[in-house]
Amino acid sequence: MTHTAPLLVVMGVSGSGKSTVGAALAQRLGVPFVDADDLHPPANIAKMTAGEPLDDDDRGPWLDTIGAWLCRHDAEGGVVSCSALKVAYRDRLRTHAPRVRFLHLSGSRQVIAGRQAGRPGHFMPASLLDSQFAVLEPLGPEEDGVVIDVGLTVDAIVQQYVDGTLEPPS
Repeated sequence: MTHTAPLLVVMGVSGSGKSTVGAALAQRLGVPFVDADDLHPPANIAKMTAGEPLDDDDRGPWLDTIGAWLCRHDAEGGVVSCSALKVAYRDRLRTHAPRVRFLHLSGSRQVIAGRQAGRPGHFMPASLLDSQFAVLEPLGPEEDGVVIDVGLTVDAIVQQYVDGTLEPPS
């Protein structure tokens, strides 16, 4: 089966713009979008709200839920915003959806902390940003994905992704 619709995870630390970029990309590509934050079980949200970072045991079932969403949308394509900070997390997603690609929204701690400061009411407190940067494993050369700087506008990020990854019609 030939797939033409992208299956994409927009990844990065909290505050990098995953949800905003993911939703804009999904709209541009004409595919469904889900914010992985909406797929967290209540226990994970409570833990993060209390300022406690999630551990791998917390993330495992959540990653499987995200992977199942990707699998269900394999034929039609889809975009998920998900931190996917470690290679092991991305590998787990790939077990569900082998053709998934990753868009890593990358930026300095200073830039992202400034963005987080402008997000009142989000359950992930800015104090957990250091823990996210500590566990972040950038995309490796063997991983299917691209890295784009969060310093660009949302429109520029979307355009850069589209220009660099979609094949022109034949």
